Amino acid sequence: MATAAVGPETRVHYLNVDYGIKSWLLTTDHKRIAVLYLVSITLFFFVGGAAAALMRLNLIEPNGALVEPATYNKLFSIHGIIMVFFFMIPSIPAVLGNFLVPMMIGARDLAFPRLNLLSWYIFMAGGALCMYAVIAGGVDTGWTFYTPLSTTYLNSNVMSAALGVFVAGFSSILTGLNFVVTIHKMRAPGMTWFRMPLFLWAMYATSIIQILGTPVLAITLALVGLERLFHVGIFDPAVGGDPILFQHLFWFYSHPAVYIMILPSMGVISELVTCFAKKRIFGYSFVAFSSVAIAAISFLVWGHHMFVSGQSIYAGIIFSALSFAVAIPSAIKVFNWTATLYKGSISYQAPMLYALGFIGLFTMGGLTGLFLATLAVDTHVHDTYFVVGHFHYIMVGGAVMGYLGGIHYWWPKITGRLYPDGWARLAAAIIFIGFNLTFFPQYMLGYLGMPRRYAVYPPEFQVLNVMSSAGASILGVGYLIPLVYMLWSLRYGPVAGPNPWGAKGLEWLTPSPPPTENFEKTPVVTEEAYAYGAKEGAVG
Repeated sequence: MATAAVGPETRVHYLNVDYGIKSWLLTTDHKRIAVLYLVSITLFFFVGGAAAALMRLNLIEPNGALVEPATYNKLFSIHGIIMVFFFMIPSIPAVLGNFLVPMMIGARDLAFPRLNLLSWYIFMAGGALCMYAVIAGGVDTGWTFYTPLSTTYLNSNVMSAALGVFVAGFSSILTGLNFVVTIHKMRAPGMTWFRMPLFLWAMYATSIIQILGTPVLAITLALVGLERLFHVGIFDPAVGGDPILFQHLFWFYSHPAVYIMILPSMGVISELVTCFAKKRIFGYSFVAFSSVAIAAISFLVWGHHMFVSGQSIYAGIIFSALSFAVAIPSAIKVFNWTATLYKGSISYQAPMLYALGFIGLFTMGGLTGLFLATLAVDTHVHDTYFVVGHFHYIMVGGAVMGYLGGIHYWWPKITGRLYPDGWARLAAAIIFIGFNLTFFPQYMLGYLGMPRRYAVYPPEFQVLNVMSSAGASILGVGYLIPLVYMLWSLRYGPVAGPNPWGAKGLEWLTPSPPPTENFEKTPVVTEEAYAYGAKEGAVG
């Protein structure tokens, strides 16, 4: 994609342990901050995953095998809060985005390095408040904090959890602002908008949603606190409020938040497909603009979460049509990835397996989303396990598969070490099998009428629930395996060269791991993105 003069291998890199713990906690190096986020969100992932495991164990038996219904309410609440706000939303932007955005555009750091470090501290403060809510007794309103539950339950630690999400939102805003300014102002010479990697287009679109959408959630949660503390009639009908207003405000942010989670994964998949097919991306400009289109349309579809809330039937029709419209740019990406694979020289290494898994699972999730966007069908399956299945096919089958694919792809660049590819491919296969066994039965459960968020269920649903719980155990094993071999690779993995995949992009022109300043000299971009088969340009 470009050429650059890079520092010699002997230059100090950002992982040098001689710097000590203090230098990590005070660092402004975007790569180190990315590693801090990586460790943090991994811990949150396993907290949220533990809650999910307890839920699935409880649902093995119709009357609940493990916990009381009140405890079950707290389990699905904290599972959702931790996974959505402290894993899936920050996972790719905060980890891969922080690490890669400056290097991909040829910069030495983000535009605001100190602001970047502050965003991590704010994120950790928000996470600490949510963990306090768990330790203090848990939250029982669900991750959506729906009113009047969140404004009338005085002993459910809602304020601690809501304040944690409120605080973490500022981290998301600052990260998005940093990326937008960096991509606008710090691109290397020759790096035009249409020479940028598609990962950057995805991060740019995601950042716009973070900046414009997150303040709405912050205001909404602040109003919940105001009503809870001072009994002002905003959402609670008992004091003259309107609970439907909360849903409008919450979903105005939270549906675009779905794309904060999935758009970065789409950017990752664009990088993986081109690298492991060794082909230019098919329809680069269409894939790039589809990211912007998804970001724009995502702000117009929140009402499809409220088809049964009593909103106008005419509003429902409009939201239904717009929900179908947002599927179009997503479909463009899937079609173009598939066309890129056609007649490509495909190598099935672990990152590519995650990419292929993403395409299949995301497509399934997207197609079932069309059912939920249809008024008549949604009336039948609303608040059933069909919604749970759809959401997880998008978020886990999509966002998490993309995240794992990206981590496996850039792990040699981040650490300078290679992991065992055989184990990595095995883990990808286990995750794919375990995921489908976990969540596909939930489509059937939802269609048959099993409501979500219930700790007990009729006996006729037991077989499908046991299948789902068995799949969750397989999925858990699949998630643990990468943790083991990646930690192993830090000490025993073979040393990675600058470009172990033969990939295009400025980040692959630096040593692995990169030096602190990324580039000794500012690179000059002389060719389009993904110019596989083209000769390297002249040194800048």
